[in-house]
Amino acid sequence: MRKLFIVATLMCVTWITAQVKTPAPSPKAHVEQVVGLTDVTVDYSRPGVKGRTIFGDLVPFGKLWRTGANANTTINFSEDVVIDGKTLKKGKYALYTTPKADNWEVIFYSSTDNWGTPETWDDSKVALKTMAKPEMLNRMVESLTIGINGLDNNYGMLEISWEKTIVAVKFEVPTKKTATESIKKALAGPTGDDYFSAAQYYFQSGDDMKMALEYINKALELKQPNPFWYTRQKSLIQAKLGDKKGAIETAKISLAAAEAAKNADYVKMNKDSISEWSKK
Repeated sequence: MRKLFIVATLMCVTWITAQVKTPAPSPKAHVEQVVGLTDVTVDYSRPGVKGRTIFGDLVPFGKLWRTGANANTTINFSEDVVIDGKTLKKGKYALYTTPKADNWEVIFYSSTDNWGTPETWDDSKVALKTMAKPEMLNRMVESLTIGINGLDNNYGMLEISWEKTIVAVKFEVPTKKTATESIKKALAGPTGDDYFSAAQYYFQSGDDMKMALEYINKALELKQPNPFWYTRQKSLIQAKLGDKKGAIETAKISLAAAEAAKNADYVKMNKDSISEWSKK
């Protein structure tokens, strides 16, 4: 009986502990910002000053810093950006810094799954490294703050501020290139893939099979040579419209292309459909 009481007590304590919620010493933060046409996101934890001396003490000068607390501080760019004349490929990076009194080294590191700084530093994972001048603020920033500010269609500023120090790194975004490509594409009219997607929609929704056939035919006109998944889609539309003879002929074209591409899934689907549609 005593053993049962002890076990029950321990289970109760465990359950109570699991229900306890307390605020994190360094709360998580998530920043989303569109710069021109580029999406930029930052995830980090925000330690507080709490009466301490930060730079030169808690964060030593000349030593690699995780630039936050807990897991990696990360930054993600949806497009390639340019920093200090160097291209940083789109993607997600861990943000490390080496603070000094007169300048900071800012590092974008391709491995983002470290807790703090990596146990073994790998120079091959340094995607980009740049320098930035720290500036003194006339106010106290209690919680570490990382933001994307100074916005322009062609650039933004990655700002790191804490205690009475702020550091900013300018990054350029390819707004002109992205906008120009978008405009050219729109003015050139729909692509084969656009028509294919439209045909798929009408087929799957069952709203208008004649429109689906019209769009898949336009897709096939624009996409040369015809992809086997395009002709497969046309055969399904033809069958739905009751044109089984035409569906079989189109499926045979898709089958031959799928066999040439060694795509077993489409080979089987086409063979199965041809067999089904050939039945009287």
